[in-house]
Amino acid sequence: MKKNVLISGGSGFIGRHLTNLLIQKGYSVSILSRSEKKNTAEISYYKWDVASQFIDEDAVLKADYVIHLAGENIADKRWTKKRKDEIIKSRQQSTKLIYSVLKKNNKVLDAFISASAIGIYGAVNGEEICTEDTPPANDFLGFTCQKWEESIDFIEYLRIRTVKIRTGLVLGKEDGFLKKLIPIFKWRLGAALGSGKQYMPWIHVDDLCNVYYHALVNPDVAGPYNAAVNDDTNNEIFSKTLAKVIGYSIWLPKVPAFIIKLGMGEMAKIVLTGRRVSSDKIEKTGFKFKFKNLEEALKDCLAK
Repeated sequence: MKKNVLISGGSGFIGRHLTNLLIQKGYSVSILSRSEKKNTAEISYYKWDVASQFIDEDAVLKADYVIHLAGENIADKRWTKKRKDEIIKSRQQSTKLIYSVLKKNNKVLDAFISASAIGIYGAVNGEEICTEDTPPANDFLGFTCQKWEESIDFIEYLRIRTVKIRTGLVLGKEDGFLKKLIPIFKWRLGAALGSGKQYMPWIHVDDLCNVYYHALVNPDVAGPYNAAVNDDTNNEIFSKTLAKVIGYSIWLPKVPAFIIKLGMGEMAKIVLTGRRVSSDKIEKTGFKFKFKNLEEALKDCLAK
């Protein structure tokens, strides 16, 4: 009988790619959804509503694994106080909802694998290479990821193997931040942002999905892992490489930081800051990146 993987956030960018990979690998997939959806031969949908703390418990009880991707998009709206609260609570309460079903029913999973982010190291520019042992930063990004991961610890207290995937910038043409950049660069209006020196740890969406699969099938993989290529790409390098792949050389000057701050408010920190991270820990478990060269990764994304 096929093992079942339950995915929260399964209809999102990463979730769609991950669902396809798991089906190819011979797993059955269940997806938690806020709206009614019709089951297919390969995917079963179950209702949940994090705000009201409702979930169809059968989704969790049927699962052998849970991959937890759900959470408000951190870059979707300006960071008002209300929005910040929504971002944090969406991560804490969604985890709490799944935890409550596991605890109530004494359900033992083979593994609980959750998204996290390299934002745990903070909206900071600098030369330090962050490992999984680097302390969380004392800013909004760091605090959000810390609270996110603390909510996941409750799953571990149930003696379930838990894995936290601290994700970098995900490259994929049809969604994510690259989808917003490609039209600008195709009009030859692309430029580096701010100083251009802020680091941009990135990962191809196919590699990220393979990180999740690697965590799922390897029982020794537990705890936090950085999921980003350690190649010292900064914003200027990224911008020049994207322009090159599209077929031109950047001619515009860098966009001044104050203009970005006017448009994005505090959320501008997402694009104006960035830390270096190490991928050594995940690679020492035997994981191999398919894409470690930025130009090749971007060519692959644009070819799809």
